[in-house]
Amino acid sequence: MKEGFRQSMNWVHTWSGLLVGWVLFMVFAAGTASYFKDEISFWMKPELHQAGVGLLPEVEVANNAIAALQQRAPASPRWFITLPTEREPGVRASWSGAPVAKGAAEPPLEPGVTRRGRFYSAALDPATGKPLAATRETRGGEFFYRLHFDLHYMPAVWARWIIGFCAMFMLVAIITGIVTHRRIFADFFTFRPKKGQRSWLDAHNATAVLALPYHLMITYTGLVTLMLMYMPWGPQVTYQGDQQAFTAEVFPASGPRDPKPSGIATPLTPMAPLIAQAQQRWGEGSITRITVNNPGDAVATITLSRRGGHDMSSAQPAMIFNGTSGKLLSEVDEDRGAAITTRSVLHGLHLGRFADPLLRGLFFVSGLAGCVMVATGLLLWAVKERNKYTKVVAKGGRLGWGSRLVDGLNVGAIAGLMIAMPAFFWANRLLPVGMAARGQAEIDLFFGVWAVAAIAGLAWPTRRMWIVQLGIAAFLFGAIPLLNAATTATHLGASIPAGMWAVAGFDLTCLGLGAALLLCAVWLGRRKPANRTQRAAPAHLSQEPAL
Repeated sequence: MKEGFRQSMNWVHTWSGLLVGWVLFMVFAAGTASYFKDEISFWMKPELHQAGVGLLPEVEVANNAIAALQQRAPASPRWFITLPTEREPGVRASWSGAPVAKGAAEPPLEPGVTRRGRFYSAALDPATGKPLAATRETRGGEFFYRLHFDLHYMPAVWARWIIGFCAMFMLVAIITGIVTHRRIFADFFTFRPKKGQRSWLDAHNATAVLALPYHLMITYTGLVTLMLMYMPWGPQVTYQGDQQAFTAEVFPASGPRDPKPSGIATPLTPMAPLIAQAQQRWGEGSITRITVNNPGDAVATITLSRRGGHDMSSAQPAMIFNGTSGKLLSEVDEDRGAAITTRSVLHGLHLGRFADPLLRGLFFVSGLAGCVMVATGLLLWAVKERNKYTKVVAKGGRLGWGSRLVDGLNVGAIAGLMIAMPAFFWANRLLPVGMAARGQAEIDLFFGVWAVAAIAGLAWPTRRMWIVQLGIAAFLFGAIPLLNAATTATHLGASIPAGMWAVAGFDLTCLGLGAALLLCAVWLGRRKPANRTQRAAPAHLSQEPAL
């Protein structure tokens, strides 16, 4: 504190960003990709690219899907039907299966059906209710969405505590960064290339200020989405530990607890009157999901949920009907009090599901700016620390172990992740379509490639390693359009299927990312070390990554 308040905030800013920066880079990268997780999932199922299905009336789509579920899963206690959209042209039908006895073999899957735990799903043609194709098993864009807050290979609760801890540090780093930079907006228009540490600082400032409102919003709302896990004491005291009562009152979208099946077989009510009521309430084309509990039983219920995008709130209004008589049992509205509405809006801002394609693209660019902000912050610390060892290296010494560790982590966390992400897409196209546990194999390959890159970065944290890994990432990203063309059967007719525009957008985005990474690799290859004394040091002693 002897140095003054602003200098103290600079110390807090540096260390709060450095300690969790490598995790935050992954969170920003995976979260940014999640804005287009539907398009990513569609790209990773090339069997659907030529489907060319259009948007049909909701009644027709619902009836076809229910007929398919009655045939495929008549004994299931719950059905889920996700209606098609412009971003996902097929119908997603899911159902829960009966638990398998311990030691018993899992029943074989039908063509076009995938399984995850006790839940089964299939992509259906809206016009016929039949499976669109025997699509390959993949987590698609859902993997990146889950990765950015659930991580992997560990319990979700642990992962969310880790991510929350890192997000809090990120919020502290943003606020202290604002305090530290007296000329923060003037710095946005300042960039001095080829100035070593000053250039990295300019790049860090520019990307931070470019999307500063976004960075504040996405970090704070990320904490809000899990606030009930981080601060559960209020509901515990108010509801005396009755979690079910709290959930039923605060999140009533699922309606009252479903009664146990009565065992009395009763056909489902026709869907047309139910959908007509929902359309009268919300407008045509507003239904996103149909949930049927206890189908074919006398106590069946049908829940229609409204599609997001009508406002920034994440709350989904719903209408719950008696599944046999069609009588409206209850209705969940948007207006559920100031506190719940505020949380829903903050949650909706974080998810960005309300955004149209242009706004979603701006969110994506802001997320990329966040990735660059975190990466340049980590590299800036490494450059500053390396400058302290200039005289030591010039005399034939070595960098400190802490500096070498940070350099290695920077290579592995930044360049390594840039290799692992396109490797995930390559695995999607190159692994055998019918292999067992194929979706998990894609994920294992993602982490395997990342682990190899991280180990190489820790072993050789040098400029050459940066060039090699960035070059590999540039090739893997840039060649994705060629990979897609080589592994997708293209039979275009007079019209181009609507989904192909999403595929083309994905290919062009990967091509642009590959070009940006290639420019970084070329720039590093051409740039000479800034300090002559470091070039004069013996090659076997100098550990200078020269960024």
